[in-house]
Amino acid sequence: MGLFNSIFGSKNEGEKKEERKIPWIPLSSVDQLSEIEQKSSTRPQVIFKHSTTCGISRMVLNMFTKSYALEDGQMDFYFLDLHRYRQVSDETGYKFQVMHQSPQLLVIKNGAVVAHDSHGSINDIDLEKYL
Repeated sequence: MGLFNSIFGSKNEGEKKEERKIPWIPLSSVDQLSEIEQKSSTRPQVIFKHSTTCGISRMVLNMFTKSYALEDGQMDFYFLDLHRYRQVSDETGYKFQVMHQSPQLLVIKNGAVVAHDSHGSINDIDLEKYL
């Protein structure tokens, strides 16, 4: 029925989908990396490195946002614009010993990266596992 629903519309078409909002914290300063490291001892910290000029990065970000299902306050989510804050991106790789990729997701717990991946594999990371 999927084909017919896409052609003629679904009976649920008028229903509004629940919009998910990730409570992003802009990552715009190298100094924030030390704060992230410290805060990771009490709850997991997540960094999403995004390329604003890359369609794949935008697609992955949209998929990540749609699959987001955590309660507020379970983790802190940092959003890093790679082009605008290149120095922060470079320092993130040095500090947490992760080779740069874009898009990229890092999960930091107790001062260390416990999970990271890039591109479509970002959505395979089970964030609840790190709570």
